[in-house]
Amino acid sequence: MYCSTCGDERMFEQPPCPDGHGAECPERVCVDCGAAVLVDPPLTAPGAPPGRSAAGSAGGTEPRRAGSSPAASTRAVA
Repeated sequence: MYCSTCGDERMFEQPPCPDGHGAECPERVCVDCGAAVLVDPPLTAPGAPPGRSAAGSAGGTEPRRAGSSPAASTRAVA
C-alpha cells in the first residue's frame, strides 16, 4: 500500500483497535513510519442507525430512486 508520509509503497498492519471494531477495524499503520490510514472507511455517519448511509441520514430525507424525480413522473402531452 502507498504511504504518503514515506512517499513509496510500504507494508501496513492493523494496530490494536480501541474502538471495538476487532478484525473489521478500518485503520492501518505504516510499519516504517507509523502513519495511520483508513481503508474502506464505514459508509454510515457516527451515531447513525445501522443500515443508513451518511448521505441518506442527512436532512432527514431518503435517497431518491432512479426515475422517481417529479420531472420523471410528468409526461409532455403533444
